[in-house]
Amino acid sequence: MEMWIVIVFATLIFLFLIFQFSYDNKMRRRRWKERFQNEWGTVPEREYDYAELEKISRYFEYQLKKGKITEPYIDDITWNDLDMDRIFAYANHAKSSPGEEYLYYLLRTPVSDQTVLDERERLIRFFQTHEKERLELELCFAEIGRTRKFAISDYVDLLVTLKKEKNGIHYLALGTIPLGLLLMTVLPQGVGFLLMIGLFVFDISQYYKRKGEIDPYLTTFSHIMKMLNASKELAELQIAEVQEYIDRIEHARNQFRKFERGSTILMARNGATGSLEDAVLDFVRMFTHIDLLKFNSMLEEVKKNVSEIDVLVDNIGVLDAMISAASFRESLPLYGIPEFVKTEKAFVELQDVYHLLITEPVANSIVEKRSVLLTGSNASGKSTFLKTVAINAIISQSLNTCIATSYKASFFQIYSSMALKDNLQGSESYFIVEIKSLKRILSHAEDSLPMLCFVDEVLRGTNTLERISASSQILKSLVRENVLCFAATHDLELTQILENDYSNYHFQEEIQENDILFNYQLYKGRAVSRNAIQLLKIIGYDEEIIEHAEYTAAHFLETGEWSL
Repeated sequence: MEMWIVIVFATLIFLFLIFQFSYDNKMRRRRWKERFQNEWGTVPEREYDYAELEKISRYFEYQLKKGKITEPYIDDITWNDLDMDRIFAYANHAKSSPGEEYLYYLLRTPVSDQTVLDERERLIRFFQTHEKERLELELCFAEIGRTRKFAISDYVDLLVTLKKEKNGIHYLALGTIPLGLLLMTVLPQGVGFLLMIGLFVFDISQYYKRKGEIDPYLTTFSHIMKMLNASKELAELQIAEVQEYIDRIEHARNQFRKFERGSTILMARNGATGSLEDAVLDFVRMFTHIDLLKFNSMLEEVKKNVSEIDVLVDNIGVLDAMISAASFRESLPLYGIPEFVKTEKAFVELQDVYHLLITEPVANSIVEKRSVLLTGSNASGKSTFLKTVAINAIISQSLNTCIATSYKASFFQIYSSMALKDNLQGSESYFIVEIKSLKRILSHAEDSLPMLCFVDEVLRGTNTLERISASSQILKSLVRENVLCFAATHDLELTQILENDYSNYHFQEEIQENDILFNYQLYKGRAVSRNAIQLLKIIGYDEEIIEHAEYTAAHFLETGEWSL
């Protein structure tokens, strides 16, 4: 009778624990759902440090290293010039590591295939208009979560290169207890006992030695398991619009049946709960090495199915990234769907294009089949406009979204040379860094895919005479049917030298009551005003300095000679 009471009591406790787990899980997902609904269509508040962004970029680096990126990509110089890390942060609503890594990868690899962009558009529109299905997917992706120190590709690379240990010593450990008991039986009591203790000590020391070696790799197994569990949940969803992705995920998951089987013995956190059950399980692991045997088995399965892990990451990643892109669209005050024309002759038609990182931005429009030379005073908006056009081109060819009322253009490879710095470690001056940066643009000018390039203050790192003569020739060499170059300069001489090859545009200012006001509107033609000396006056420089500066400038414009 007492035994039945114990059994009933134990059963009730077990059922309570199951209920508690189920309830906690249900409440957790309810909180997630409410949060995802509230965050939809908003600008993410998440902050990133350098290490985190570096981790997120590793999937792109992995694809690049494996030779899987076949089209021109956004190189490091262009990415940094345009402050694309901030653009990524603005757009990133992904709930999982595969999602945010894939979104970053998309922004680094603009495509020139309309079919690819059409498929992305289909997914984005579906997620914009189907909240229920979108939330179901987001909850699955949230279960995967984000990795901490390394990207998924880094973890997998570590496993692939890890040397598999032979199982002999672990199989020997399985026989330690019966062997020890046998020795105590057949040998004198004291001798047998000491030999058994010796076996146990050796067994335990070998266990913890290997356990310490494999612990760092268990994080990888854990994340793979999270993807597999999420894949199982995805397979139960009935969403016809994304079924082809779910089918590929399910097929990949099926290759990991052996990997999943019995994984609890390894993946359970040793001693984490402090419970009697946990302590007993630790004891069993320690003397049998059963978790180490399972590790070797799981490692073998990972090495056999690396390509299937890629399938999981790619397909989970693209769905999570497209949900991100849909939310990104909804966060924009104004957006459009870009139109692309596949042609060898480069052109752009932009209406009401603006910079998404600027509060209350001023929209501008431009229609051009020629390269553009942009002039204007300091702080008038030249660099911002260059970045605006470049960012729009990248987002249009990656997320099929333009930050404008309309965007019509060629498919482009995109390069810039703008926010350069001295290379102190390489002992290279600003000028050397700059001419190398420009050379890489020139080297791609003859590629079949049209080029869109951006140059801010050509050759600013050298003297006036050589700057104008050399920069005019560099810019002239970019005059090709398949190249659109947007170049900003303070050298008005270039507007005359290149008048037959470049269309001139400018920004201008208005001086009112010792203040300079900018409207940030783009105007056709070359700049006719200068504000550098006026700025000296406004800031409070000595009047004599101002007068002499104005006289010297006027004298040069009249005679072509400098006089102090």
